[in-house]
Amino acid sequence: MTAYLLAGGGTAGHVNPLLAVADALTEREPDAGVYVLGTKEGLEARLVPDRGYELLTIAKLPFPRRINRKALSFGPRFSAAVASIQAMIAEHRIDVVVGFGGYAAAPAYLAARRAGIPIVVHEANAKPGLANRLGARFTRHVGVAFHGTKLRNSRFVGMPLRREIERLDRDAARKAARDFFGLAVDRPTLLVTGGSLGARRVNETVFAARQSVIDAGYQILHITGNKSDLEDPGTEHYHLVTYCDRMDLALAVADFAVSRAGAATVSELSALGIPAAYVPYPVGNGEQRYNAADAVHAGGAVIVLDARFTPEWISESLIPLLTDRMRVQDMAVQSRLMGTLEGSSRMIDLIHDAVAGR
Repeated sequence: MTAYLLAGGGTAGHVNPLLAVADALTEREPDAGVYVLGTKEGLEARLVPDRGYELLTIAKLPFPRRINRKALSFGPRFSAAVASIQAMIAEHRIDVVVGFGGYAAAPAYLAARRAGIPIVVHEANAKPGLANRLGARFTRHVGVAFHGTKLRNSRFVGMPLRREIERLDRDAARKAARDFFGLAVDRPTLLVTGGSLGARRVNETVFAARQSVIDAGYQILHITGNKSDLEDPGTEHYHLVTYCDRMDLALAVADFAVSRAGAATVSELSALGIPAAYVPYPVGNGEQRYNAADAVHAGGAVIVLDARFTPEWISESLIPLLTDRMRVQDMAVQSRLMGTLEGSSRMIDLIHDAVAGR
């Protein structure tokens, strides 16, 4: 029996691919030992036990960005975390550490190196984080979700996706999706989403421009997120949903998408061949622009800066695109060529290569 330690967490971008790999591992190897390393504060504290996996925890250790009292104590606390993980590796007889970035990944890589066991890295963003840049120095087994990711020893494996997305038959699910959301049969669907918490600029712009999109022949499925104050105005062919627990059906019915460019969203849309207009989140280190780059360069998507995503842009740029059916169809093909539904299985093959090479 092989014992795996999957390290990562903090955000959905780290936790979701980790859980997708965990599920695929247990499906392929029912007798495997699958453990997850994270913190008590991150999303993993709730999602990992709910999925049935044992969560091993360390203290949250963000890398210091400036010299202060916390920075001075970082070294000893980091060393203690590494030692703690080494003890976990010995106790659970771990055979390989698989890191997905986040607070738990960096000390896990060092602990694995000291324990002499294989290390595997998965980087979900096109712009790698600090932890995975460290991990990639210790292994040849590095998988990335985007072709353009610059990370040492990396190869493209794609994004490990949720089972309901990997196994989604869009054509077969389309009727059920229309029924579920109350959509018309005779109109293509524009899916709008800013993620589970929503995106103010995306929401307000589409809301303001909804009638022009409808007049162009589309219907809108608008998932606003839990933090939005928008209320359904009752406009025909405009469907506002605050929270959607059936994103598989939303993706099944989408003919085009307007979205933020989070790594998971871009990967899902590309893998399913859904053309998109991406509006990258303007705060942070700019990783969302990089996430969209593969699809944009391939012709499967367009990108618009947050500040330029206005009702005027929708009228002048998006609607002419939406009504050019041949271009939309070509974008769907190019999008599909950039993505993959095999991220989980490719990642497991990479993990097995690492274990076999031990």
